[in-house]
Amino acid sequence: MATVKHKILVLSGKGGVGKSTFSAQLSFALAEMDLQVGLLDIDICGPSIPKMLGLEGQDIHQSNLGWSPVYVESNLGVMSIGFMLPNPDDAVIWRGPRKNGLIKQFLKDVDWGEIDYLVVDAPPGTSDEHISIVQYLQATGIDGAIIVTTPQQVSLIDVRKEISFCKKVGVPVLGVVENMSGLRQPLSDLRFVKPSEAGETDATEWALNYIKEKAPELLSLVTCSEVFDSSKGGAEKMCDEMKVPFLGKVPMDPQLCKAAEEGRSCFDDQKCSASAPALKSIVKKLIKID
Repeated sequence: MATVKHKILVLSGKGGVGKSTFSAQLSFALAEMDLQVGLLDIDICGPSIPKMLGLEGQDIHQSNLGWSPVYVESNLGVMSIGFMLPNPDDAVIWRGPRKNGLIKQFLKDVDWGEIDYLVVDAPPGTSDEHISIVQYLQATGIDGAIIVTTPQQVSLIDVRKEISFCKKVGVPVLGVVENMSGLRQPLSDLRFVKPSEAGETDATEWALNYIKEKAPELLSLVTCSEVFDSSKGGAEKMCDEMKVPFLGKVPMDPQLCKAAEEGRSCFDDQKCSASAPALKSIVKKLIKID
């Protein structure tokens, strides 16, 4: 770990808030800046990073220096238990000590080489894996943690616990990201349906043709809707109350979801027009913090 300049934990209080998607896109963004990047997936029971980096089916190779990460690009290496499972559908049913042993191996035996950033995608909550990774990394220094949440209170309740965990174990909170902060989608990407007692019929073609004919200027608009209740102020208000940095909001973007499913960067093209600028803004803030 002495050859790693910066080490960042990505945490969440709950599962399903987009933590791994954020970790993957953060790694892509850092690599795009010509930095040497490693992405370590310590979500032992639910490793989704191989899928989100387009590396399913890849194997870990060993050399005299230890395990070699699997590389997406020459400057972006990845390590995950997902590469070690003979069948991707196999459940990992391990007790704490065995999980801790693998995390220690990932940190001790993986030949990351000289890298600028190691992004660690942790499982949700505050369990054995979190205690282990903090203990192992603190010996060589850890920059801090980014905590990912969604706007509603049921998620923020657990994020408060995550912040409390970081304070208790001495890990600086680099900031909180509010993910899925409203749905943003170009009007032309919407699907329209006509409900009836018999069910729904697709009206997309008719609706878009009608708009093109009667009000074509509407096709340049982006539709916005609140998916989660943020009436209590969301993550930004919570950060103010708990005196931790707020890094920004990332809207729910179907194109970002598609990029994650296809294992590619959302910055490669202009398709993720709602989410990519928000993610880039957060990465710039993070680099300044470091």
